[in-house]
Amino acid sequence: MNIAPRERGPRRLPLAATEFLAWTGALAYPVLLCVTAMDEREPTGVRLLPFAALAVLTLPLVRRRPLPALLLILAGSFPAVVTSASAAARQPFMPGFEGPGWQLATLQALLSYAVVGRIAAGHGGTARTATAAVLALGTHVALVGHYRTGADNHLSSVMFLVLGLAATWTTAHLIHERREHAETVRAEAAAHAVTAERLRIARELHDMVAHSIGAIAIQAGVGRRVIAGHPDEAKAALAAIETTSRDTLAGLRHMLGALRHTDPQVPSLDPAPTLADLGRLVATARDAGVHVDIEFRGERRPLPADLEAAGFRIVQESITNVIRHAATPRCRVVVDYGDGALSLTVTDDGRGRGTPGHGYGITGMRERAALLRGRCTAGPRPGGGFEVAARLPVPVAAR
Repeated sequence: MNIAPRERGPRRLPLAATEFLAWTGALAYPVLLCVTAMDEREPTGVRLLPFAALAVLTLPLVRRRPLPALLLILAGSFPAVVTSASAAARQPFMPGFEGPGWQLATLQALLSYAVVGRIAAGHGGTARTATAAVLALGTHVALVGHYRTGADNHLSSVMFLVLGLAATWTTAHLIHERREHAETVRAEAAAHAVTAERLRIARELHDMVAHSIGAIAIQAGVGRRVIAGHPDEAKAALAAIETTSRDTLAGLRHMLGALRHTDPQVPSLDPAPTLADLGRLVATARDAGVHVDIEFRGERRPLPADLEAAGFRIVQESITNVIRHAATPRCRVVVDYGDGALSLTVTDDGRGRGTPGHGYGITGMRERAALLRGRCTAGPRPGGGFEVAARLPVPVAAR
């Protein structure tokens, strides 16, 4: 037997090694930044490329430890900018030229503010974020006097730094709020899904157990009354009880087995009931002493699974209520395959079932219909008896 080799994902460095490399690069950043700033060649824009390239060394630590990374960036920014500005001031060929000090300072300010934004987006308006913002702004404001001359230039640089930090803070705060809102929405959706699943399970259990227990109760009562004088009828009642009980236990076993599966791709062990299974309901009701007349109208055709299951459960619950409460030997079911909707009507001539809407059965039928954008009504008939009427819209693609 050939066994295919198990696919292996890309190999990753151990956590300790990754942490070591991140710290090593970040610690080397201020040293290399100062060494690069000591170059006293003629200041040009090309000299800024090494400073920008060195920023890559801090990125791994920024992702893991943003606040220590910010401290290292600031620790390298101050001496590098001062050194660059001093080197430009000593150039004899361009007196009064400010050199690349202001460009380097701007580059370092943008890098520092990006780290502050990373902290603010992850922690919101906390003390850590405020500390990072104050440190970054204070460091770069203190550097302005080293690379700017004149009161106007000094003031404009300080305003640029303040506005840049404010824009960074605002953007990061919006990102943080959006992330929190998304988490809240996901949590609410998960809670709603859990509640919906619990209601679905409750409806399935109610429809399955209530129908079976009602039929078993009727058969047990028949057997008790006839066991002395008509043993054959008592035997038939016991056989019906046995069959119904086995079917119910099998259904419960399938349902519990499906619930134990954690893989959503695993299909349910118990297929969803369809309108084609109504004959089984008729047989069970007949064993319980209620004759069910079913009339199908329109062209019988397969419908979506959720529509078929809802229709079956509504008819099942209605017949169960007839068996348990109506005290009548007959009921009538009409299944109408209309062009735009599936209509279900269950009527009987019994004594009724009290105030409509009480109990879980009728509530469950209404919930099933509402989930499919339909409606279900249940109540006494004007001439006596009880009626359940449901209308379930059929999707356009299934018409």
